[in-house]
Amino acid sequence: MIVDINFSNKASNDYKIFINELENISINTKVAIITNPKVAGLHLSTLLSCIKAKELYIITVPDGEEYKNQKSIDDMLDNLFNHKFDRSSTLIALGGGVIGDMTGFLASIYQRGINFIQIPTTLLSQVDASVGGKTGINNSYGKNLVGAFYQPKAVYIETSFLKTLPLREFGAGVAEIVKMAVTFDKEFFRFLTNNSLHRDKNLEKAIELSVKTKAKVVELDEKENGIRAVLNYGHTFAHVIEHETNFKTYLHGEAVGIGIVMANTLSQKLGLLNQSEATQIKELLESYDIPTTYKIKDIDSFYNDFFLDKKTRSDSITFILPKGIGGYEIKKDIDKEVVLDTLREFV
Repeated sequence: MIVDINFSNKASNDYKIFINELENISINTKVAIITNPKVAGLHLSTLLSCIKAKELYIITVPDGEEYKNQKSIDDMLDNLFNHKFDRSSTLIALGGGVIGDMTGFLASIYQRGINFIQIPTTLLSQVDASVGGKTGINNSYGKNLVGAFYQPKAVYIETSFLKTLPLREFGAGVAEIVKMAVTFDKEFFRFLTNNSLHRDKNLEKAIELSVKTKAKVVELDEKENGIRAVLNYGHTFAHVIEHETNFKTYLHGEAVGIGIVMANTLSQKLGLLNQSEATQIKELLESYDIPTTYKIKDIDSFYNDFFLDKKTRSDSITFILPKGIGGYEIKKDIDKEVVLDTLREFV
């Protein structure tokens, strides 16, 4: 299965997303595979058997969201400069969303931009993070606040890599799948409620539908000036949760699951979602052991953290909310008291 991403303005390169099509990759330049020790132990030998390169280097960074920072980027930059990488060189991201985001950002800034390839190894990165060219790192102010839109040359999604995925990581990926179904495709949501993704055939279909959905959205709105913001459903709340917990308590997809439930609560208060629909979404998340509850310690602090969100414009918070199942609304200037009333449901 091959999914194409084609940009109408041609400011960025078109590329292909290969699903279960990883064969031989031949690159006649210097290549660095960016990965972490855990992923390298599981999948590096498989990738090495498929790659031919003029020179090949392996760069490993510690595993975890807390290492998605400028120090890791500086260490990798030093490695590339020491090995005399140039503008014709290529980086390959082998790992989950953290590795993919950092590798893409590294590629975007090294000598003002070199090629990179995404080979995602987690469900979350396969259905979401590896597609669309969002790259970046975290800092003390929040998640992904430093970065660039920078498209890969290709994405290779291999579902066989998911065989080694822990259940928590699997659930984190399912949260991103649910996100796309709720906002864009009612039939997709119905498929998810009636079919277990623990079966290979169902999982492959869910990955395919998710990738096709995201590809269409990215083609329409590469730089997130409109419809692409809808892919942040649940994320406005999730990023605050991750920031409050120092990126150590929840996997990103787990925080998104909680954020989806919070967004649904706000959506209900605005009359966009009914109780039955909110319950269906929550029960689907919980069927994959995705957390759906969170205890807010300080409502004012939580609210103020919304203003660090990248969608905030002129001190106006943007919320992505489901309009029923299969629809969405991008809401700005929601009355502060309505938002605070939503947060009070989680104290």
